Amino acid sequence: MSDESAVDLLATLEEQERRLQLDSFEPDDAWYLGTLLVELARERDLAVTVDVRRPGQVLFHVALAGTTPDNDVWVERKVRVVERFHASSYLVGRRLAAKGRTLGPDQGVDPALYAAHGGSFPVRVRGAGVVGSVTVSGLPQADDHALVVEALERLLAAGSAS
Repeated sequence: MSDESAVDLLATLEEQERRLQLDSFEPDDAWYLGTLLVELARERDLAVTVDVRRPGQVLFHVALAGTTPDNDVWVERKVRVVERFHASSYLVGRRLAAKGRTLGPDQGVDPALYAAHGGSFPVRVRGAGVVGSVTVSGLPQADDHALVVEALERLLAAGSAS
C-alpha cells in the first residue's frame, strides 16, 4: 500500500469513528444490529461469526455455517483491542502498520490475546464514549470491517439507537 493510500485509508477509518455514534445503546439495539449483520451475511452467503457486547456482557453472538471455533478466538482478540484502545481493531492495526509496527509488547499487550485486524468496531454513544463493540470474523480484515460499518450505517439510518 502506498503512503498516500495508507493516509487516505486512515482518514476514512477515523471519519467512520467520528460519524458512527449512537444516541443510546440498549440490548434491543444489540439484537437489531446483530440480526442485521446475520441477514447481510446470509444474503451474501458469508461464513462469519457475529458478536455484539458491552464490556463483560455478550448481548448477541452467532456463528454461521462455515465458521469454526477459531472465529470465536479472533472475535475475542479483536474485542480486546477495541476495549483497550477505544478504536476499531482495523484502525489500530492500520495506524501501527503506517509506522511499520505491529501490536505487541511495545503497547503492553500479548499478541496471542489481542488482534489489531479489521472486524471489531466500538459502539460509541454520544456523551458517554465507548460502551461496547460489534465484531465480525471470517472474512479478510477489510471486508469484516466494511460489513460492520455497513450495519452501523443502516442502524443509524433506521433510527434505532439514535
